Amino acid sequence: MDMHELKPKHKRPKKKRVGRGGKRGTYSGRGMKGQKSRAGNRPAPVVRELLKRYPKRKGYRGVKRQRKPQSVSLAEIVKKFSANEIVSPQTLFEKGLMQKEKSSKPKVKIVGSLELKEPISVKDCILSAGARKSIVKSGGKIL
Repeated sequence: MDMHELKPKHKRPKKKRVGRGGKRGTYSGRGMKGQKSRAGNRPAPVVRELLKRYPKRKGYRGVKRQRKPQSVSLAEIVKKFSANEIVSPQTLFEKGLMQKEKSSKPKVKIVGSLELKEPISVKDCILSAGARKSIVKSGGKIL
């Protein structure tokens, strides 16, 4: 037996020729004329054009964006808290001075400067320079 006498064990499946009649009809699911009915021509998807328009910035994807801390005024804290009470994100939320966030530890920034009559203790909060000066001056603690 020679090489040219060898035959394949299984026949190759016939390639489907779309748009030439047959069992599915004349157009075979391609509709009538136009770009979509022709062989090899497909319009570019619209989504790609929209994606191209967005700005691609370095470090834009894959980096978690840090949330800005919620700011609470020192004047509002003085109204709601009594002397030697600890001000923390949890207590601020309980008193209704800030909104709840998805994260378990929300960031809070206390802003403003006042002359405090009673000392206040602050815990787990970011302080502005004026707020820090006011709290320390009144005899309060920053924990």
